[in-house]
Amino acid sequence: MRIFVAGATGAVGRPLVPALITAGHSVVGLTRTASKADFIRRMGAEPVVADGLDAAAIRAAVAAAKPDVIIHEMTDLTGATDLRHFNRAFAASNRLRTLGTDYLLAAARESGVQRFIAQSYCGWPYVRSGVAVKTEADELDPDPPEELRPSLEAIRHLEHDVTTSSQPEGIVLRYGTFYGPDTGTLDHAMIEQIRHRRVPLIGDGGGWWSFVHVDDAAAATVRAVERGKPGNIYNIVDDEPAEVSEWLPALAQMLGAKPPFHLPAWIARLVAGEHMVSMMTQVRAGSNVKAKRELDWEPVHPSWREGFAVIARQTMAHRAAA
Repeated sequence: MRIFVAGATGAVGRPLVPALITAGHSVVGLTRTASKADFIRRMGAEPVVADGLDAAAIRAAVAAAKPDVIIHEMTDLTGATDLRHFNRAFAASNRLRTLGTDYLLAAARESGVQRFIAQSYCGWPYVRSGVAVKTEADELDPDPPEELRPSLEAIRHLEHDVTTSSQPEGIVLRYGTFYGPDTGTLDHAMIEQIRHRRVPLIGDGGGWWSFVHVDDAAAATVRAVERGKPGNIYNIVDDEPAEVSEWLPALAQMLGAKPPFHLPAWIARLVAGEHMVSMMTQVRAGSNVKAKRELDWEPVHPSWREGFAVIARQTMAHRAAA
């Protein structure tokens, strides 16, 4: 099939484009940055340069590409490690989740695209009560902290518009928290914050998180192209959800850092905001049972513990050699 990847140079796009090509698909990769076109070409895809928030440019790009499938991986995660100012950090990504999704879907309908797959998020959007590990059938948080509300509204918009679309048929992938070499949880900025004990353990650290290696996220996306059921949502996460009180000290130890400082929840609420207390003490993780069953997908990195350790060793070795 001919596949249009919007966000081809992002965290998932980089491993996704070659994975699609290896699976026998031809790929057109969209980037908004002209200097990245050669990178897309080197991956084996056809580059297209356009702004995802320019409706006319997106319509023209999709019409010219004539894809069978569109995969929406557009985000703007510049400054996304600054979770204290969550709304500001994710404002651009939220425009891509709303307007960007609308423009891509409209272009897909005009060009007769068969299938539309979009990136969403698994974890803090779930309701913060009941079981620690949620399925796709569980409800999203009806009353999130104020700082998280714009992002959750954007996620709801994307998920509703994609899953209710029949032409093209829509599928949503709720990825866990990304990690990979210099990516997501293990990007340089986050590693430095943990090494210098700037990421405290808030309260009891009882918030549950789900992680996914970006290579596994890409592999699941390829399976969704081939096997995903229209109108469905899939949690794309590893096999081992974990509480913050478990994964944060473990990651610090892997990086050769001292254990994180402990910060009482009431103090964190004053200095970092209610949303940070929620993310560290209340949020829920996701189950990957449905994705494994319906997509015939298994994560190569089944545990964040193993995946973090490999990258931490590489990071430490690189620092020692520098």
